[in-house]
Amino acid sequence: MSSSSFASPILKDELDIVIPTIRNLDFLEDWRPFFQPYHLIIIQDGDPSKVIKVPQGYDYELYNRNDINRILGPKASCISFRDSSCRCFAFALSKKKYIFTIDDDCFVAEDPSGERIDAVQQHLKNLLTPSTPFFFNTLYDPYREGADFVRGYPFSLREGVPTAVSHGLWLNVPDYDAPTQLVKPLERNTRYVDAVMTIPKGTLFPMCGMNLAFNRELIGPALYFGLMGAGQPISRYDDMWAGWCVKVISDHLGLGVKTGLPYLRHNKASNPFVNLKLEYKGIFWQEELIPFFQCVTFPKECTTPQQCYLELSKMVKEKLGLIDDYFIKLADAMVTWIEVWDELNPSEEKTVA
Repeated sequence: MSSSSFASPILKDELDIVIPTIRNLDFLEDWRPFFQPYHLIIIQDGDPSKVIKVPQGYDYELYNRNDINRILGPKASCISFRDSSCRCFAFALSKKKYIFTIDDDCFVAEDPSGERIDAVQQHLKNLLTPSTPFFFNTLYDPYREGADFVRGYPFSLREGVPTAVSHGLWLNVPDYDAPTQLVKPLERNTRYVDAVMTIPKGTLFPMCGMNLAFNRELIGPALYFGLMGAGQPISRYDDMWAGWCVKVISDHLGLGVKTGLPYLRHNKASNPFVNLKLEYKGIFWQEELIPFFQCVTFPKECTTPQQCYLELSKMVKEKLGLIDDYFIKLADAMVTWIEVWDELNPSEEKTVA
């Protein structure tokens, strides 16, 4: 199918595509009809002296660890190394309203009719239509063509709330943890569910960073993927951490989080034994982290993502610091992250002479 077969991209000047990687980005050839109109921010993890090749024709910026250290100085300590959480540097650096982030082992999926799925356009549709976190609509997304609010849905809630996050899904290799990978090494997801739904207020979810979009202006500072990877006792929980944080903050601020479409095709099954070594502390810790997040409440004075995140960092230090000293270090990194965000995204008040 030629690129002329696809609809014109929407908001091509208002979205950045963020890709964390350690390898050449040949996968972009598969995405060319959908990604080429947009600007890419590539965060090179691993050895900064390695040359990363990007297919011709793309408009992109590429940053490695040396660039991050140069731009952030001592505050670069909050950006993880040897973990996909390095992508959050691009979240702070971007000046666009929307971000779509994807992993480099993900390819274009096909819907049941054989049509190639434009993940960017579907994410933008999700973000541009309201969410309904306060009352569940049994037809899922009521703003979708051919759907509406069902009988019994309160009219006072039908305007919905702004959507902050769009969480997409995957065909082929599922996003399993290491124990599940070990039990089901050959399992593949072939089930395409043609649905988008709002995750209800007060409900947490396991957020995967490989197919994710969000509104930077509404919720960007809450999308910190934590302090993981090299030098830390845990990896592969960076997107989980961001998901728990962004959900409790979105709930407090009256914003919505959607999950479902779009699908992409996840091709690479990572080594479950390596994953188990990276994940095992998280597997234990999450049993205490989830009740912690379920009990998080913010004072009404917290009206911005930054204020909420700084308040959350205090709770992390006080409550989770009792589990392990790592969470004290993480809480400090959360504060540094907000400092980085505010330095790279000065408010209008700060820029007025």
